[in-house]
Amino acid sequence: MRYEETTGLPYTETYPGLLAYTVCLALLIGVILFFVGRWCRQLWLVVWSVGLVLCSIAYLIWHFFLRV
Repeated sequence: MRYEETTGLPYTETYPGLLAYTVCLALLIGVILFFVGRWCRQLWLVVWSVGLVLCSIAYLIWHFFLRV
């Protein structure tokens, strides 16, 4: 049995702003988790949420200002 050749991976076509929306949501979740981590005195949660916030901000700067 022969299979048809595909032109790409399935489910790879998305709306242009969908990833930016997901990163904005991750930024919001990171800020919330930062304050939860500070309130509960959980250092690991504070560290991971700061990393999430920094990565989200870096991606959004690249997406809106540096992308060609």
